Amino acid sequence: MSIEKDDPIKHVVLLMMENHSFDQMLGCLKDDYPDLEGIDVNSSFPRFNLDLQGNKVFQAPTDVQQVELDPKHECRFVLKQIENQNSGFVTDFQMNVKGNKAADRELVMAYYLSGRLQALHGLGRNFTICDHWFSSLPGPTWPNRFFALSGTSSGRVLMPEGWAHLRPEEMFNQNQFTVFDRLNEAGKTWRIYYYDFPSSLLLNRQRVAENLKGYTQIDRFFKDVQNEKDFPAFVFIEPKYFGVDQNDDHPPHNVFKAEKLIADLYNAIRSSPELWKSTLLAVVYDEHGGFYDHVEPPPAIPPDPHKEEWTFDRLGVRVPALLISPWVDARVEKMQFDHTSLLKYMTNKWGLGDLGHRTESANSIGIVINQQVPRENTVPFVRVPYSTLIPPRPDLEKEDSSNHHAALQKFAQFLAEEEDAGTSEDIRLLTSSTSWLAKTKAGFGKMLLKAGQELTQDLERYRKEKVATTTRIALKRLNPHQ
Repeated sequence: MSIEKDDPIKHVVLLMMENHSFDQMLGCLKDDYPDLEGIDVNSSFPRFNLDLQGNKVFQAPTDVQQVELDPKHECRFVLKQIENQNSGFVTDFQMNVKGNKAADRELVMAYYLSGRLQALHGLGRNFTICDHWFSSLPGPTWPNRFFALSGTSSGRVLMPEGWAHLRPEEMFNQNQFTVFDRLNEAGKTWRIYYYDFPSSLLLNRQRVAENLKGYTQIDRFFKDVQNEKDFPAFVFIEPKYFGVDQNDDHPPHNVFKAEKLIADLYNAIRSSPELWKSTLLAVVYDEHGGFYDHVEPPPAIPPDPHKEEWTFDRLGVRVPALLISPWVDARVEKMQFDHTSLLKYMTNKWGLGDLGHRTESANSIGIVINQQVPRENTVPFVRVPYSTLIPPRPDLEKEDSSNHHAALQKFAQFLAEEEDAGTSEDIRLLTSSTSWLAKTKAGFGKMLLKAGQELTQDLERYRKEKVATTTRIALKRLNPHQ
């Protein structure tokens, strides 16, 4: 009998976030775990990439809430980034992202200091960090999410880069069986909780009647956690991809809204005693989003004979991954994982059917379930201050302009046309383009807003310093001996 079948986990919850690398988000926790393959923030020799002019761009701390320019992360760009021991991140960004400056290139190499990301860092200190969890292929969101839910992307690595990049038969040719089909066969319950537009519908079998019944809006999750007995065996959380409250962590939106989502899910599960004692929460990022990581992606076993767009013989860039449960220790897990490692765990645990060669050969995450009794010393609540949810650039919060957004809109058009899921007015809106005048006016407005922020930053800095000084004097007066 496998160790997975014997362990106490009854429920697996997967939250898959967007577009950040391990070094960027969790590398700083080497301060807490000396054996973590991360960033030595006290090193006299920080890692670097060269730019096109031969200048060294070092790994260095950042406090940026919104990364304005989104690095490229299509397969052809990622292969350039990881050339010569991951030395091509800066030059790829410099060559392919319009309007980038030195400060933008520094953000490609940057990382958050310990404690800055309240949810990721707080939970990382309390549970298991997987510091060799790689995305399933060197490429963008869609194929990596396909791997996470089915063990393959059916030979595809591309996703739309604008409206005319791919034909529908190329974009949406995902007919493989998924983990949801295998759970159905095994008599195991599942549910997908979503905010706005669940991208898992890109998998064709998710649009059959039996599987459509498994979709529920996110509000229901926070009620369902109170009833462990009826809570599904597997839960997949789809974050909000569009609009000012986007919380999937895709640049240029506020990173702390993603932190709030992670905290909210953890707090909900943690507050339900019976569910907490029987659940494994996995927080994983689908791909690195073009941000630097220093660990070279290792070779991989192709999932199937499909090689229409790539060979699938190498994993993608390392991504943040936390495994959270009272049955895991606060430590670093060094074993190599990719997104199919979670599928391997559930396959072993529940006797699921075939999900491809990659899943079959993957290391199971079951090794992290190592406690004899559930731990009682875990963090009871993760707080993300409200003040961090207010973005410094509100205009960027309104941006739905990434390739991922355009791709989902293209998919919505496909559904409206091919599956009779929309009106003629829906199709007209989805296929229309913004007028030249509207784009020009919007661009001018952004220029004015940005200029205004630059003109007032000295005054804002003065006010902040004055408040900080006032506070410091008051505290010294109240605590004269400190």
